[in-house]
Amino acid sequence: MFIIERDYRFEAARVLPKLTDDHPCSRLHGHAFGVTLVVKGELDKEKEWVVDYYEIDKIYKEKIHKILDHGYLNEVKGLENPTTENMARWIFERVREELDGLIEIVISEEGETRCRYGLEIV
Repeated sequence: MFIIERDYRFEAARVLPKLTDDHPCSRLHGHAFGVTLVVKGELDKEKEWVVDYYEIDKIYKEKIHKILDHGYLNEVKGLENPTTENMARWIFERVREELDGLIEIVISEEGETRCRYGLEIV
């Protein structure tokens, strides 16, 4: 069994509306978000890989990057309260439809904080 990971990055702005007014994240702010897609699978006997990174790239660009990059996250359906946790779940559900073997999404803000969401979180 293999674990394959592919890293991406996007820039976006957000407001966390459920916070009190004195919290800095209750105001408009932006982040450089990192996203890691984690895929688990067996080696394909013919191609001798688990998954084609090019196919992962196409899925990510279409389902995630073109929607979130340089966007205002609160305007995205399903991300009205765009906490990192909600973003991880939203990304997982969108990518899962297209990417067999997806087991986890890791999302980070500026590389300093991380949230994991997926099927095999321990």
